Amino acid sequence: MINNSELKYIQSFAHKKHWAEESAFIVEGPKMVQELLRSNWTIKKIYATADWIQGQGVLPVPVVEVDQIMLDRMSHMQTPYQVIALAEKESFLKQLPFDETFTILLDGIQDPGNLGTIIRTADWFGIKQILVSEDTAGFYNPKVLQSTMGSCFRVRVESVNLEAIVKANALPVYGALLNGTSMYETVIAPTGFLMIGNESKGIGNQLTKYVTHPIKIPKYGNAESLNAAVATGIILSHWKA
Repeated sequence: MINNSELKYIQSFAHKKHWAEESAFIVEGPKMVQELLRSNWTIKKIYATADWIQGQGVLPVPVVEVDQIMLDRMSHMQTPYQVIALAEKESFLKQLPFDETFTILLDGIQDPGNLGTIIRTADWFGIKQILVSEDTAGFYNPKVLQSTMGSCFRVRVESVNLEAIVKANALPVYGALLNGTSMYETVIAPTGFLMIGNESKGIGNQLTKYVTHPIKIPKYGNAESLNAAVATGIILSHWKA
């Protein structure tokens, strides 16, 4: 049984101030919660309907049974479905390695759906880490988490000073720029950085000077621009080809 204070606490994650500052976050829906259970992330409590609980084995975390009416009150989704988990935010203690892997850098990505899709796309191509500028959408925004479809638990995402990172690491920086060389004429190294800029403004001037390999996706039709997440997927596909 959930008490009133718990209900208000879960409901409060609808507000940015809460999900940005709390040490916990919520995960909703069977798919996302199953991905969370398979991960190494710490789960504090699960709230679920009887149907969901009966379909599980013994779970290593506290589970509170709620009915659909209560789940509707707790949820931030338009169509709540079976289960909500409360988990602890990850504290990364180990420094990120850069010289043996490929890292995505995101400068000012504003749309939560774009960020979530980029994380999901990175996971598809085996990329384990993404660094984002401080003005990029918040990783723990419920819309970001939901749009990753569980990839958020496999890809490490950190908000950092991107300029400090590229200055300190002598690695190739591939930047998506309108005046770049066709990506099909560029061999993208297995290690380095891929920088993707803001949906409307692109990579900021302060970071553009660090791009060692400006690249672009050739345009064959009349569309004005590409969605940032779509562009990331196209470039990563070429990187893996």
